Amino acid sequence: MDEESYARAALTYLAEPGDVRLGALIRACGAVRMLDAIKAGRLPDEARDAVGDAARQPTTQQPPTHQRATQQRAMERWRVRLEQLPEPGEVAGFCRAGIRLIHPGDPEWPGQLADLGDAQPYALWLRGTADLRFSCLRSVAIVGSRAATAYGSYVAAEIGATVAARGWAVISGGAYGVDAAAHRGALGAGGVTVAVLACGVNVPYPAGHKDLLEAIAVHGVIASEWPPGWNATRLRFLVRNRVIAALAAGTLVVEAGQRSGALNSARHARDLGRRLMAVPGPVTSDLSAGCHHIIREWQGVLVTSAAEVMEHLSPVGAPADLNTGAVLGRDQLDLETATVLDALPARGGMGLAGIAVKAGLDPVTVVRCLGALAAGGFAERCDEGWRVRRRA
Repeated sequence: MDEESYARAALTYLAEPGDVRLGALIRACGAVRMLDAIKAGRLPDEARDAVGDAARQPTTQQPPTHQRATQQRAMERWRVRLEQLPEPGEVAGFCRAGIRLIHPGDPEWPGQLADLGDAQPYALWLRGTADLRFSCLRSVAIVGSRAATAYGSYVAAEIGATVAARGWAVISGGAYGVDAAAHRGALGAGGVTVAVLACGVNVPYPAGHKDLLEAIAVHGVIASEWPPGWNATRLRFLVRNRVIAALAAGTLVVEAGQRSGALNSARHARDLGRRLMAVPGPVTSDLSAGCHHIIREWQGVLVTSAAEVMEHLSPVGAPADLNTGAVLGRDQLDLETATVLDALPARGGMGLAGIAVKAGLDPVTVVRCLGALAAGGFAERCDEGWRVRRRA
């Protein structure tokens, strides 16, 4: 593991996600230098302005004593977890166990996370076969109430399945209710789905979704800002929601009460300039009150079908029924992914072992590349295995 990757991994242990002070310091000094500074208990001199900017209080308006006190509190907050810091070998062990770490600058890092500014993740822990960056190029977040009605669950599953069958990735939070229905709809259609968790990627939370999360890891990808083994807390769900909104091209709220956490995701999508949509429900239903608020007060688009979702998210002039085409040019694929694409049959299908032999690559690499190709609209699953995606 290189120095930058280890520093980023270490910072996910030391600081809670979304800490804009640390984000500003990483931007100013780099992750490696910040990790050294935290261990030493002293910020680099040039980092002081970054801390002040992150607090949205210009340093010129802060008394020097106040600046120093603010910096010291931040440093103490990060240093308190130093005993939990893993050795590089332990982090590398996670990778051998099927968990990988990505950070800004990696090929798999979704560039749209930069829209979060200094609140973007320091790094992301991933588990699964799909490529996160490719998956999110054409994606929709489907969120809503944990206590979904039969109506909400049906709508979430139907829309999730239809958009996934058309090559769109479905992003959600892995929770009960609307989240689970959206994930299952995408999986049932043989599509890619992304679960962004508020706990470690190897923690089955909620416990009742252990099998669902395993299925997502096989056919999609699980992502988290928290290290493996860390448990969820109430606040972490709210912090997590900004990542769901930032990853997706748009967010769809299926059912949500006035105080639902789904409205928190919707607010992030609105503030980030992402497309915001909501499914209407009965005016007598408390679980649709939040959706109606989004439509009425936040100018969210009212949608009633997957076709309307895809139409709203598609570029101007790109009809929704043509969304089975690729979202990238072949020249944008890396060499290994392009090699796997060349190995795929246009008719029938081919299993993983056959693709690996034809491409001359190991099965693990082939699985990663297939996830990227599926999310990018180049490949699709079939009864015989995999093949080049057929255009509508």
